[in-house]
Amino acid sequence: MTEANDVRRHFEETGALLTGHFKLSSGLHSDRYLQCARVLMWPARAGALGAALAARLAPFSPVAVVSPAMGGVIIGQEVGRVLSVRAIFTERVDGTFSLRRGFSLEAGERIAVVEDVVTTGKSTREVLAVLNGAGAVPVACGAIIDRRAAAVGGVDRRPAAEKAETVDGVPFRALLSLDVPAWDPAACPLCAKGEALTAPGSRYLAGAR
Repeated sequence: MTEANDVRRHFEETGALLTGHFKLSSGLHSDRYLQCARVLMWPARAGALGAALAARLAPFSPVAVVSPAMGGVIIGQEVGRVLSVRAIFTERVDGTFSLRRGFSLEAGERIAVVEDVVTTGKSTREVLAVLNGAGAVPVACGAIIDRRAAAVGGVDRRPAAEKAETVDGVPFRALLSLDVPAWDPAACPLCAKGEALTAPGSRYLAGAR
């Protein structure tokens, strides 16, 4: 399974594309939310997506996969399984990603960063900072969904390098690109209408009301 339509089918069949007024993990607001957990809770679907993404990342020959917790953990594990490499994840400690649980990286190791959805690339960049701090070499980044093109108000504000499928110069591969608009909170039309805001992402679960 490598076609974008197959990825769409998984999200449609599991009701994973939600509509409403959402605060994304990036801090932006949107009228749609991609609840990847609804797809990835099915092992067969997670395995299919992992295999497809692994095929995109295999040419970069990573020796490990690193994902941001929580969203990237399952898909990172599936990609690691297909590539036959270890899959580890970063966690936030006082708001900053770090490696815990005995996870470590060796200087010079070739690493692929894998997560579920990329909106602004913030989490990806934070993981890249962890890799660089450990002396590892980020060779590729991957995600199931790339929604960067409409990250702010439906306008593609990415620099030219980003449009060339990179994140901070590191090659980026996604199974599906979606033009799903998102807005800065101050410019959010849903806030202007007074619509209730929900924060379904794992970064906000602890504080959600």
